[in-house]
Amino acid sequence: MAEKLAPDKRHSFIHGGQKVFEWDQTLDEVNIYITLPPNVPTKLFFCKIQAKHIEVGIKGNPPYLNHDLTCPVKTDSSFWTLEDDIMHITLQKRDIGQTWASPILGQGHLDPVTTDLEQKRLMLQRFQEENPGFDFSQAQFSGNCPDPRTFMGGIRND
Repeated sequence: MAEKLAPDKRHSFIHGGQKVFEWDQTLDEVNIYITLPPNVPTKLFFCKIQAKHIEVGIKGNPPYLNHDLTCPVKTDSSFWTLEDDIMHITLQKRDIGQTWASPILGQGHLDPVTTDLEQKRLMLQRFQEENPGFDFSQAQFSGNCPDPRTFMGGIRND
């Protein structure tokens, strides 16, 4: 049931007509997916995750990404992996339930309608996690969606 509320598609950040990365989010993490260039040994790729900044690139070259993050992350539980020519970066949100409009500050923000849909999906994901016996996959909000971080006393961390 909860898997029905997982992100069903990734958002793309396009700059200058080129896809820079794709991303999605859950209540507690933001995932970034970067397609790696061919014929570069995997040991040359690097990713440096700081609380409010990310740097990604190939050793010995200027960074591919060197930007501030939209929101702070927990560095001790954020990580990156390489698999099937994709760099997958998992950023653990410092503020669980916060809806990110983009991983990168000032770049590629979602439009207001898509941001609202993301907030609604995260709110339903929160309901699903707090009430595991119920199926919220067909639930809908009429009007504005409440903030998943603060609604009814906020997110429980039991």
